[in-house]
Amino acid sequence: MFGHIPVLLDEVIQFLEPKPGGRFVDATLGAAGHTRAILERTAPDGMVLAIDQDESALAAAKESLQLFGSRVVLVHANFRQVAAIAAQQGFADCDGVLADLGISSMMVDDASRGFSFMREGPLDMRMDRTQPTTAADIVNTASEKELADIIYTFGEERRSRPIARSIVRSRPLQQTTDLVHAIQRVTGGPRHGHIHPATRTFQALRIYVNDELKNLEEFLDSSMSVVRSGGRVVVITFHSLEDRIVKQRFRSSVVPGRPLTKKVVTGSEEEVRRNPRARSAKLRAWERS
Repeated sequence: MFGHIPVLLDEVIQFLEPKPGGRFVDATLGAAGHTRAILERTAPDGMVLAIDQDESALAAAKESLQLFGSRVVLVHANFRQVAAIAAQQGFADCDGVLADLGISSMMVDDASRGFSFMREGPLDMRMDRTQPTTAADIVNTASEKELADIIYTFGEERRSRPIARSIVRSRPLQQTTDLVHAIQRVTGGPRHGHIHPATRTFQALRIYVNDELKNLEEFLDSSMSVVRSGGRVVVITFHSLEDRIVKQRFRSSVVPGRPLTKKVVTGSEEEVRRNPRARSAKLRAWERS
């Protein structure tokens, strides 16, 4: 489990209501904490279809979840494909679908993946390493205007234009530290009590490289059609761009249903103390009519 603590676990269980014999889809397996909890609560014959685009996460989960045997089905794919995969694996009309959009701690802690500005490594940022385009490709080939638009749109970074200009002037950039230095030429170094000045730019590039917002939209539309009447979709987001999409889709879904969360659900003070990742986690849930 790599020391992983599944975020908002109690709230996920509250809204999914897993029971013995239930059939659920964990569309973002990650370190498998949520999947494990669902399998435990659906024993002895409940099943989970677990999807992840990161092959290393699937390999780790295959080992950590082996005691559940055939009750868990692991699939390498992007969560936007949830409807097709559910149909292929016999999970159409399932009891619930979960997506935790937080970037896996396994990815962040692995310097070779290039997600963290705190660790030196190649500027990669691909969640699925079978995909061709890396963050290095973007920062070294996109125009200054394209970079500024990416950083502003997906990172909500007010200093996107000077940061983009600094990136272009710093080319070629190959390592995470190269990008951090280019950003800090504009922002200065980190200050106590403030978020790291590279946070928003790294977020923006990660979202762009992995096409995260488009994938989320496709996932939401698909997941609502996958659950049975009374089935539920639960989504955990970690920044305002994602949460806005989930809120709008749940309110105006083509599939008949209703939001179960009038307001976004966040972690308790106790959970945030125990698991700092929960600080920015926001949960919304929807039920099919």
